[in-house]
Amino acid sequence: MGKDYYKILGIPSGSNEDEIKKAYRKMALKFHPDKNKDPNAEEKFKEIAEAYEVLSDPKKRVIYDQYGEDGLKTGGTGSSSGQGTTYHYTFHGDPHATFASFFGGSNPFDIFFGSGRQRGTTNGTSDHVGDHDMDIDMDGDDDPFSSFSHFGFSGINGFHHGGGRRHRNEPLHSSRRKVQDPPVVHELKVSLEEIFHGCTKRMRITRRRLNPDGRTMRTEDKILNIVIKRGWKEGTKITFPKEGDETPENIPADIAFVLKDKGHPLFKRDGSNIIYSAKIGLKELLFGKHHHR
Repeated sequence: MGKDYYKILGIPSGSNEDEIKKAYRKMALKFHPDKNKDPNAEEKFKEIAEAYEVLSDPKKRVIYDQYGEDGLKTGGTGSSSGQGTTYHYTFHGDPHATFASFFGGSNPFDIFFGSGRQRGTTNGTSDHVGDHDMDIDMDGDDDPFSSFSHFGFSGINGFHHGGGRRHRNEPLHSSRRKVQDPPVVHELKVSLEEIFHGCTKRMRITRRRLNPDGRTMRTEDKILNIVIKRGWKEGTKITFPKEGDETPENIPADIAFVLKDKGHPLFKRDGSNIIYSAKIGLKELLFGKHHHR
């Protein structure tokens, strides 16, 4: 059974956009590895980010609500010839990128309390957040950032407590150098027939892109044409530079597809060789025999 993203965020299936943002903010801060020292916190933090990425995107959410996690990640249409169009979603695998994007490229633990990850210093010492620091429930008066509003501070890098961007001419970190997100890698299965003849696969991706104003984003689909040349070996990587999500704080990730051989009922590929296994008797071994396939 697939993951229950609503359960992961602790919300009912009918939750609206603001409720999803609030739930992500609460759970991400609670299980962030800089604060939560539980050995399972990193994996939980990743699940929370994946749940938010799906439920905050209307198109992914509709598919998830109808078909579940398996339908979202393997659903869509296609053809055995490889010429069909397939919808394919895979979480990019970096929950810290989702966290940074939500908070406008900033880590709130760094801003107010110092990073929970150990930092080396010139005298060989390090400092980190204790297990009890920020051990809070984000509902109501337990919001750790609410007290800063008394000093005229209303959010992190242009974000209010609900995660929505504040409208202003210039973000707090306008001089921040953009860093490219890590590559998003998908496995692409190909048959022996497709490798023998060569083929073109068409994959539909859904991504976020910046609008012309440079601040707001839109969700769009794009078809990537993956040209697979005859004889390419398993493990060959095809890369589409900077086709991933785009935000005001990042350089879009490269999207890559790695070839993986599909199983064949008769033959197996070994590099550039085709292997066929057959059972033969002693007479065939001694006198030889042709096997026609």
